[in-house]
Amino acid sequence: MKRRFSRFRTFIALALTASATFGAPSAMAIPVVVPGMDNTVVPVAADCYAAGQQVAAQKGGTLAKASQSTRGGQAVCVIVVLVPGKDGQRPRRAEVVVPQK
Repeated sequence: MKRRFSRFRTFIALALTASATFGAPSAMAIPVVVPGMDNTVVPVAADCYAAGQQVAAQKGGTLAKASQSTRGGQAVCVIVVLVPGKDGQRPRRAEVVVPQK
């Protein structure tokens, strides 16, 4: 078990070093093959993340989550923003659903 963990830690260190050295993009995608499922290409939630950043900026909060979903047969982005509370209170959670571009 220790050997596996050590190899994993070494792999992560090498990956981080390579990404810092060669200027890897801010978001990396790794293809995943699920047994028993066809290899259909699914759009990435990058558009949802960009939309989430815009919504967070409009509401004056911090983007907590941006995910893709289907509602009523239409692709949408479900965006969760943490808006600062008043007078030192906890931030409140605001969920916004926008159509995916």
